[in-house]
Formats: sequence, structure tokens, C-alpha cells
Amino acid sequence: MIQIGILDLQGDVQEHFNTTLKALDKMKIQAKVLKVKTSSEVSKCQGLIISGGESTVIGKLLKEEGIDQVITDYKITVMGTCAGMVVLGKYTGYEQPLLGLIDMQVKRNGFGGQKLSFEEVIKIFDHNYNGIFIRAPYTIKVGDGVKILAKLKDKIVAVQEGRYIATAFHPELTEDTRIHEYFIKEVLKCVE
Repeated sequence: MIQIGILDLQGDVQEHFNTTLKALDKMKIQAKVLKVKTSSEVSKCQGLIISGGESTVIGKLLKEEGIDQVITDYKITVMGTCAGMVVLGKYTGYEQPLLGLIDMQVKRNGFGGQKLSFEEVIKIFDHNYNGIFIRAPYTIKVGDGVKILAKLKDKIVAVQEGRYIATAFHPELTEDTRIHEYFIKEVLKCVE
């Protein structure tokens, strides 16, 4: 049985936990969902979700705990949302610890501060999706191996490179489980 960890450092941990359970139930897949904080807990997972929060702090904690090394050593499939997108990138223009797992440059708070948060319908997987953007980043540019999953006007807001997925928006704050279902399918592909 696969295990999916929700990184329990900052952000919408409970919301990701609940949405992952809903997605698994909808897909009729048996899996264990855990809140994880340490490298030893993460090492038992095949999938990991890094939620929003403050990307510099999350990056530091990932390195201090050795979680960054565990992700690559154990070939864990990772989805990052909002600050998680920033942490998965290679470059932000700021001095901060990043995982560098997706070849992308990310603009932190790209759409503005908290007061400029918004909801907007985007197209992802050929369907409309209600994106919730809270102090959201966006991707400025991507490398050759990166697949663009969604854009908002000319801004890249969802990407994938291999086993790593990132969204600028918060799929855990909607009732729509499609993003989490997509992530779960990627986890399953990587463990087969």
C-alpha cells in the first residue's frame, strides 16, 4: 500500500490531508495518508505534498531535517503548491534554500501580496478549474524537460517535470480533487 505524506511544517496541511483522502476515495485506491515532519517519516512515503507558507523557512527546514536528500534518494514523487512551487524550483532571485527539482525560475508573490489574492478560472487538463491564488508565485521560465500544465493569461501557474508537480494556486482549498488525483496517479506510476 502506498503512503502519501503531507509535509507538516506550514500551510494548509489539514486541507491537503482531507483533499488527498477524498481523491483516494473517489479513485477507489487504498493508501495511507500521513502528516510528516522528519526525514525518517518522509522516507516511508512514495508521495509527498509540500503546501503553502513561507518558502525560505520551508526550504531551510527541508535541508535541516535532511528531507531534501531523502526525496532524491528514495525517488519520492512530490507536489508543491504555492510556496511548495517556489521550493521545487531552481531559481527565485533571492538567497534561499531550494530543492531545485524542477528546472524553472519562479517569481515569489508574483501576483502581489495578501490583499491582492484572488480566484480565477484556469484551463488545466483540458478542463476549467477554479484556481485560488493567495500571495501566489508564478513561473517566469522553464527548461526543456518541463511540461506546462496551466497558464493564467501569460503567466505559468502549473508545471511538471518527471515525478515533480507544482502549482501556484491552492487546489486543497476547493472541492475539486482533480489535481490531487493527478498527483496520486503520478505516485502510482513511479512505484510500478
